[in-house]
Amino acid sequence: MKYAIRLKITYDYPSAVSDARHLLRVRPREGAGQTLRKIAVAITPRPGEHARERDFFGNAVDAIAFFTPQTELTVLMEATVTVERVPPPLAVTPGLVDVAEDALAARDADGASPLHHLGPSRRIETLPALTAYVEQTFQAAARPAGEAVLALTKRIREDFAYLPGSTSVGTSVTEAFTERRGVCQDFSHVMIAGLRANGIPARYVSGFLRTEPPEGQPRLEGADAMHAWVEAWLGNDIGWVGFDPTNGILAGDDHIVVAVGRDYSDALPIAGAFVTAGPQATDHFVDVVPIP
Repeated sequence: MKYAIRLKITYDYPSAVSDARHLLRVRPREGAGQTLRKIAVAITPRPGEHARERDFFGNAVDAIAFFTPQTELTVLMEATVTVERVPPPLAVTPGLVDVAEDALAARDADGASPLHHLGPSRRIETLPALTAYVEQTFQAAARPAGEAVLALTKRIREDFAYLPGSTSVGTSVTEAFTERRGVCQDFSHVMIAGLRANGIPARYVSGFLRTEPPEGQPRLEGADAMHAWVEAWLGNDIGWVGFDPTNGILAGDDHIVVAVGRDYSDALPIAGAFVTAGPQATDHFVDVVPIP
């Protein structure tokens, strides 16, 4: 599937900002069935410094800095992306115990290694009730790891209410799990925490969903903004596989990956520091249109 993608992020500051530095992760990734055909990133006002690089997890990063006062910031990303993912063979994935053992035996040290996605991180905490919730799901029936993770994905979709505005960017795993409500970021963090506590490596994915569903299919939740889902590591042969707990499905050709990491902190579309006074106003606009 081929898509035209447009992302616009704006910030308005009540007083002039000086000495600002930001890291942008807005460029779609390449690989794993995803091809970047065309990309343009426009930043207004023009930064005093602008460098392109990749972070530890292989995400494309624009490092920018401003040295003159500014009262607003606009980031506009426009891209053409092709997504052609082969459905993963969940029925022939190893068992849960085998996946956990293979993860602990891994010796790779790069950003894709399962070892970096097994323990707590800045936004992922261990919660005994959540650990038991996932363990109960896994014990419901003997099945390969891939099918067990998909069952957890569907259970979260059934048990949790998608309620935009009910949580904030700082909502913890404990709060989201206890309240059983939130948005895609919350559900992804809950699922990641539960998987890791049960020995399955899991990482956070930030990206886009197609805005217009195929004819006769329901519109996916979370398509109006940047979306988040989970990738679980299912052994040495299959590796990372995407699961969308917000919609209870596998991540397929409707999902466009931008960044991955241990949690939301590693995949923020914009992060940084600046000097100003007072609050700030921000807005995100996303449009993902299939190209015939």
